[in-house]
Amino acid sequence: MNELELNLKHPKVLYLLFFTEMWERFSYYGMRALLILYIVSNEGGLGWSKQDAGQLYGIYTGLVYVTPLIGGYLADRYFGSQFSVILGGLLMALGHLALAFEPLPTFYLGLVLLIIGNGFFKPNISSMVGKLYPEGTPKAQLKDSAYTIFYMGINLGAFLGSLICGFLGEKMGWHYGFGAAGIGMSLGLITFIAFRYLLGDIGHKPSASQKTERAELLLTSVDKDRISVIFVLSFFSIFFWVAFEQAGSSLNIFTYEYINRETPWGVIPASVFQSVNALLIIILAPLMAEIWKKLSSHQKDISNPLKFSLALFLLALGFVMLVVGSKLQSKGEISVLWLIGAYFWHTIGELCLSPIGLSAVSKLSPTKFVSIMMGIWFMASALANYIGGAISGYMEEVAKHSEISNFFLIFVYSSMIAGGVMFFISKKLTKLMH
Repeated sequence: MNELELNLKHPKVLYLLFFTEMWERFSYYGMRALLILYIVSNEGGLGWSKQDAGQLYGIYTGLVYVTPLIGGYLADRYFGSQFSVILGGLLMALGHLALAFEPLPTFYLGLVLLIIGNGFFKPNISSMVGKLYPEGTPKAQLKDSAYTIFYMGINLGAFLGSLICGFLGEKMGWHYGFGAAGIGMSLGLITFIAFRYLLGDIGHKPSASQKTERAELLLTSVDKDRISVIFVLSFFSIFFWVAFEQAGSSLNIFTYEYINRETPWGVIPASVFQSVNALLIIILAPLMAEIWKKLSSHQKDISNPLKFSLALFLLALGFVMLVVGSKLQSKGEISVLWLIGAYFWHTIGELCLSPIGLSAVSKLSPTKFVSIMMGIWFMASALANYIGGAISGYMEEVAKHSEISNFFLIFVYSSMIAGGVMFFISKKLTKLMH
């Protein structure tokens, strides 16, 4: 095996980050599968209205993606990525465990700890993946593939978390589900601490000289062009996530109230369907990673802006499945196949946007500001989650005054228009990427 072939293999430390992120996402998506159902439930839950629940869900999921901008800055400037991941993981473990207790004040405390902890954890573990593949080296061409593998870890955790925490929460008690999420986050933290020596100098606390370099760093015209592309991609990702994140809010309630979940073995808990997207990611991510790798090796790679455009069109197609299913069948009788079909197209769209977006931010960001730019990428998700949560609260109103299918048409139109605009400007953006 020659040196080039050795360089084109993923480093083993990628799998440390893979498993650490897997357990963190186990906790996040396990808790998310239960959150809105717990808030609206009159049986052991908070008993809020669906509209109020949608507002709180949007505020929480929005703030979860605001704090990475602050956490990314503090890591780049003071703490380093490794310490930030440990601090964030500890805060999130405590946050999940706080949700496992009955009193209402601990519910709010848990949400606050999760929001702050995610700010330190999320941008820094993502940026460390990119640092394993330095620009100007043969491994740099594996970055899209690496982020897709990393993304598979995210969704393996999401699948297991939604399944296990969802089942425990709905069948045994809400707080058992939240407690299981806390255990998952603790396992991720232990994994990272035990094996972080594999990272070497990657993510260490910046030295005084590095801080001075960062303070004095001037952006070149190429840097400015590339940063402008990050902002444009982040902006269009808002349209994607507003629609996609209906999975945890309106689609969760839609599954609970409209989908026929009867089987010969009993009724399937609604929260279990939160794992469908993650399962499809696990199945499809290796295939997509190989496709990006093959296209890159043959100099036929699709540009990142075109991948974003494709993602938005596929997202729209998924909501078309829900529109058609809702029109053909009545409430409580809608086949689960329509829901799974929607998740299928949403998943392929997600694989064309989310890991590609992470990779693009890593590639295009000035070296000294990768974590901060990751924070900006997640900031767009923050805005999207808030808007999406607020919109989800009106699903019931739309259903009362017209048809539930009209609610899903909102996302068909918004995704199609955004995808068309992105397709139109993709060549210009590709030039700005240099």
